[in-house]
Amino acid sequence: MSTLILLRHGQSEWNLKNLFTGWVDVDLTDQGVAEAVRGGEMLAEQSLLPTVVHTSLQKRAIRTAELSLHACDRHWIPVRRSWRLNERHYGALQGKDKRQTKEEFGDEQLLLWRRSFDTAPPPLTADPSIDGRYAGLPIEVIPKSECLKDVIERMLPYWYDGIVPDLGAGHTVMVAAHGNSLRGLAMHLEGLTEAEVIDLNIPTGQPRVYELDDRMVVQSWRYLDPAGAAAAADAVRKQAG
Repeated sequence: MSTLILLRHGQSEWNLKNLFTGWVDVDLTDQGVAEAVRGGEMLAEQSLLPTVVHTSLQKRAIRTAELSLHACDRHWIPVRRSWRLNERHYGALQGKDKRQTKEEFGDEQLLLWRRSFDTAPPPLTADPSIDGRYAGLPIEVIPKSECLKDVIERMLPYWYDGIVPDLGAGHTVMVAAHGNSLRGLAMHLEGLTEAEVIDLNIPTGQPRVYELDDRMVVQSWRYLDPAGAAAAADAVRKQAG
């Protein structure tokens, strides 16, 4: 059996401002820091200690990993990072206020952009800016907008080539990432339908733990704090956008 821990980053500065974030690299708020620390404390309390961690290239996920690992005294374990675990790219919506977007385009269109499986928001009208972390990537793989289906397609190669080998080697693996990249991974692991994944809300700062067999088939999954996870998931669901 292998153990996989999914940890969504804590509240970010743009979460607090109710802005679409996507690939914009914003930091955690004080609440987000506390959520990350509490996630690590829960791991320590239940003696569920990661031996390797995977993150995206975005600081809110990286800091969540660092804070949670420090809280459970595992700051020294190997860390692997990939752009394939990045948040969904929200295209031209990035930086826009979610409530204003709803008022401009209506509830139905906003819901379609946010939660449908295969409808992406309007793309960026210019080439995406490339900073140092993406400089080695071919320009054609850097998205201008993504739907959840797109996220899954660019995330799964890293699951198979990066995460599965660590699980197969006997590591307790933690993936600290984002709402949509983790929704996509949960969909793959649990065999969720397109309709089911639309209603899946991954709570911030709440470790979601999977037990997998040797073929990476899920045998069970749980939250370490079911009541706290339910409350946090409900808060995610109620976000305006």
